[in-house]
Amino acid sequence: MKYDVAVIGGGHAGCEAALVTARRGLRTALITMDSGAIARMSCNPAIGGLGKGHLVREIDALGGEMGKVIDATGIQFRMLNRSKGPAVWSPRAQADRDLYADEMTERMLQQDDLDVLTGMVVELLLDGKRLTGVVLGDGTSLNVQCAILTAGTFLNARMFTGMNARDGGRYGEPKATGLSRQLHDLGFEIGRFKTGTPPRIYGDSINWSILERQDGDEIPQPFSYQTTIINRDQVPCHITHTNIETHESLKLGFDESPMFQGLIGGVGPRYCPSIEDKIARFPDKDRHQIFLEPEGLKTDLVYVNGFSTSLPEGTQDSGLRTIPGLEQCRVARYGYAVEYDYFHPRQLYDSMESQVIAGLFLAGQVNGTSGYEEAAAQGLIAGINASARILNEAPLVLKRSEAYIGVMQDDLITMELDEPYRMFTSRAEYRLLLRQDNADERLMKYGHGLGLIEDIAYNNMQQYYQRKMDAIQVLENIRFTPEQVNPILENIQSTAIVQSQSAAQLLKRPEVGFDSIKPLLNACDKWDDYCNVPGHLIEMEICYEGYIKRQLATIDKQKKMEYARIPDAFEYANISSMRREARERFSNIRPSTIGQAARLAGITPADISVLMIYVEKYKSMNHVSRETLQ
Repeated sequence: MKYDVAVIGGGHAGCEAALVTARRGLRTALITMDSGAIARMSCNPAIGGLGKGHLVREIDALGGEMGKVIDATGIQFRMLNRSKGPAVWSPRAQADRDLYADEMTERMLQQDDLDVLTGMVVELLLDGKRLTGVVLGDGTSLNVQCAILTAGTFLNARMFTGMNARDGGRYGEPKATGLSRQLHDLGFEIGRFKTGTPPRIYGDSINWSILERQDGDEIPQPFSYQTTIINRDQVPCHITHTNIETHESLKLGFDESPMFQGLIGGVGPRYCPSIEDKIARFPDKDRHQIFLEPEGLKTDLVYVNGFSTSLPEGTQDSGLRTIPGLEQCRVARYGYAVEYDYFHPRQLYDSMESQVIAGLFLAGQVNGTSGYEEAAAQGLIAGINASARILNEAPLVLKRSEAYIGVMQDDLITMELDEPYRMFTSRAEYRLLLRQDNADERLMKYGHGLGLIEDIAYNNMQQYYQRKMDAIQVLENIRFTPEQVNPILENIQSTAIVQSQSAAQLLKRPEVGFDSIKPLLNACDKWDDYCNVPGHLIEMEICYEGYIKRQLATIDKQKKMEYARIPDAFEYANISSMRREARERFSNIRPSTIGQAARLAGITPADISVLMIYVEKYKSMNHVSRETLQ
């Protein structure tokens, strides 16, 4: 059998990778151990969240599928972090678990040039260090030019509940064998990570009446820029908390915890710890928040978010029933932990291609990451760059200043992972530029250039943003007198003006939102053509104009400093405003350039920003010529 590309694994990374290569005209085989498990949500039934929602918007802007599918199957939509600045607003949607998987599967099956094959890849075929094919467990060989490994948590996977351990990468599914050993023998560095999932309980056994209800947004905001409106009823989630009784009950099972008793050696995600880990690490906290999330419209199962655990089943039962609202709960499926092989991503090029085997790309949890969104973004990039390799095109490597995906690409190949990687807005040093609302403006040009975004969608985007900029220009020309605007300013406790000011000037005040002056704008003829442009987008561009300009200037400066030399006599110990760990690492390794310093494991963008300032000061104080430092 001959294909251009083999995608190994049918999870979120595999789906995006296979769709991209097929849509670019390459004959693609998606190989999965269970064709009924494509795009299955192994853990929480949700897409998006803090930082992760940005990734989904970027996937959509590049021509990926995740945003469209969650728009079609979501049952609750919320914009998180609205109480903070717009740079960290993040969309999140509760999904119907079965509908999401069914919808993605249907899109895969309808895609031209894409075949879904059931089987397990047990061996890679090589010509020296170049990949030429893959072998399935039944002996079938596929000749391919590229392969994309997206095996998730299935490589040599073990599942744990209490002291009971069994092979498997997910509930009811086997582990994948063979590839880890071959790749290890070829020189790949392999590590072990672990992840976990909470129990699922029956909704009719929950006392909903005493729980805090959490509804979605009144007007749901789609993830995909090509979704015009989400017009369906939303379901509520509910909030409860553990308590001291819960913690004491769960502690009784610690003697049979595979994590505490050494059965699990892999490190889990620090920012998504198990409930037993929370209790052990934070003994002073007498409660932890629990979200009860429905798994779908046609199921009674409820996901107990915040209660991830691998404690014995009896301990899970007794602990759950101490939580308000869950006193009579019945468990449908107990929580468990999964330990699995991953490959250190420093062995990748920034295109996601392996440095060890030409033509082999890796994406998703096999690279030490966590989360559906991180996996899908890597799968998309791996698919784009595998197709680029075959079509003799340049790879797509996004800059840190262009996209959260670019931040992740750079992090994975430069950081030493000591825990599963998760995307946060704090990882991006240019958050104001990388907002969730402007991902299409930043990235759709790439998706369109690759043939993944149709002309009509791309032209609509360009017209939309031109209209926004035109509206801002109009606001700079519309002026209001003190008599017109001072009553409004007084009402919102903002300082009155003594002479006319433009609408744009007024919007730069922190107290003045777009809605405050909207009645005045609606009365202006000049504004008639722009009244339908979303006010919050205009407000962000105007309010943060100065900050955005400074970030753009910083980007230009850092480009110039990438190859700037650090003087041999430079003393890192004198940088009091830098983290001690960073000072020690710089002092021990003595990087010769700013770019080299930036790529050291454990060094953050904030460390480099501080270093650049002090190098400039050193140069000035010691009269070192610019030529010497270049």
